Amino acid sequence: MSDKTRDPKGRRRVVKFSFYRVDPAWRALPSSERECGTRAVSDTVQAFSDRLQIRSYSLVGTRGDADLLLWQIGDELEDIQQLASFINGTPMGPYLTMPYSYLAMTRPSIYVSREEGRGERLELHPGDSKYLFVYPFVKTREWYQLSLDQRQKMMDEHIRIGRKYPSVKLNTTYSFGLDDQEFVVSFETDEPADFLDLVMELREAKTSLYTLRDTPIFSCIAMGLKETLDSLTGAHEERSTQAVENAWQKVADASALPPGSSRVVYYRGDQVAIFNVGGEIRAISNRCSHANGSLAEGTVEDGSVICPSHRSRFDLTTGEPLEGPAARPLRTYSVRLEHDVVLLGPSTA
Repeated sequence: MSDKTRDPKGRRRVVKFSFYRVDPAWRALPSSERECGTRAVSDTVQAFSDRLQIRSYSLVGTRGDADLLLWQIGDELEDIQQLASFINGTPMGPYLTMPYSYLAMTRPSIYVSREEGRGERLELHPGDSKYLFVYPFVKTREWYQLSLDQRQKMMDEHIRIGRKYPSVKLNTTYSFGLDDQEFVVSFETDEPADFLDLVMELREAKTSLYTLRDTPIFSCIAMGLKETLDSLTGAHEERSTQAVENAWQKVADASALPPGSSRVVYYRGDQVAIFNVGGEIRAISNRCSHANGSLAEGTVEDGSVICPSHRSRFDLTTGEPLEGPAARPLRTYSVRLEHDVVLLGPSTA
């Protein structure tokens, strides 16, 4: 049901991990100046939300050399460059440095999962996990001198270990020729202990013999951008009614969403599927909580959507799983139409 025509070879995505550090002098500024600066950064990021999927994370208390992460996923490298330039131009810009910056792209893996076949991995689909662990990765040159069959056998062990920890989702992106590292890997989870145990067990795998560098490692806590910026100074104010009202965001023109159609949009860092069901617009997180299938490409029946991957069914109003292997509910979003424009509002589930 997607309204986009895809390149038959698949569309790669540009991925950027921008780690910012704030000058301690920022915390000494009057609160009014800080508020002006953080508002400008928030508005700048919001202005790019139709071009980039952006997730924000706080590293306050987890690293001494970085305070926040902006994880950006998009189609054009120029959009990532422009966002960084515009952030530098805000009143907060003079107080920000970027001690770590990792550029990568998606591409298909050359290693075959015996159970799932070759994974496309052309697009990243961040979930709702509370924690993100990120690090650059470089293999030894000896690894690339091994035959593909030798490497595949070792990767079979690597994949088998990873499957023992289903609470940890791996995202692998590729940096060959784009940046200093070869890969950037990021792990999403709600259970840091599971990630720790996974990394310990992977140290015993044969693939570990061919790791040249896998540091620095960043432990990131998922937060909304405002909350992330507030964490830099310890300010955690309750959001006012007006602030919630301002959270409404244009995501599409109503004319581009005729009855019976669907499309994928981005709202506050989430990938959202919106459907026109008999003239009524419904919005739900796009990725199935079972195996990340795209609900925008699913079938709508009786107020629910059926995932095309494994037939999990979700209620479009509540996000609750109704049948199939999925057990975790999805977020649904408030929707309103104004002047032929579709607006999404705060999550309703």
